Amino acid sequence: MSDPAGRLEYGDLQLDRTGQAEAFDVIGDRYDEAFPHKEGQLAAAEWLVGSLDAGSRVLDLGCGTGLPTARQLAGAGLDVVGIDLSARMVALATSHVPDATFHQADIADLRPGGPLDLGRFDAAVAFFSLLMLPRAEIPVALRTVRDLLAPGGLLALSMVEADVDDYPIPFLGRRIRVSGYLREDLRRVVESAGFEVVDETSYTYAPASTEVHPEEHIFLRCRRLD
Repeated sequence: MSDPAGRLEYGDLQLDRTGQAEAFDVIGDRYDEAFPHKEGQLAAAEWLVGSLDAGSRVLDLGCGTGLPTARQLAGAGLDVVGIDLSARMVALATSHVPDATFHQADIADLRPGGPLDLGRFDAAVAFFSLLMLPRAEIPVALRTVRDLLAPGGLLALSMVEADVDDYPIPFLGRRIRVSGYLREDLRRVVESAGFEVVDETSYTYAPASTEVHPEEHIFLRCRRLD
């Protein structure tokens, strides 16, 4: 099922998260060891720090261990709220960034009328978290994020450039399913969800893990269109 015109909502989708959270429960701290170089994330988060007033609320979607993003944002005086499917990741993030607030939750929980109401945010980050969703859900998730943002709110996101949909891959001894887009397709999906892409950067990245091949990481800096 695809969503080219942005007509689907969460009620139209059958969500399958089988094995996704469990993989990251097992991976734990090894994630940061396998992916130690995060220049793209640091630069994108720094853009938010320079664009937001102190105390602004930022939603970290797929917060992982809280490193480096939640710690960077909270350390700059922003009010950070993170969510992650993995209970282990939420525990690690809470330990690493005690000044932020974390919830074990699914992005679908944040939909209008959903079980988790976190209020409105001035900005959001989604670093390699949307790639854990099937393509049919990504536009729905992006519109959910847009609805959570205040008018003119900012979004920093990253994806691996890859033409795949819910594709199983080996990952640090586990198996996860990932999706991706070619860069022009990614921009189109983001813009169709109600965002303006104000900047794009990319990095060729070779993870420390030998089972993962070099990747092209795309970072988009976006603003909610009103």
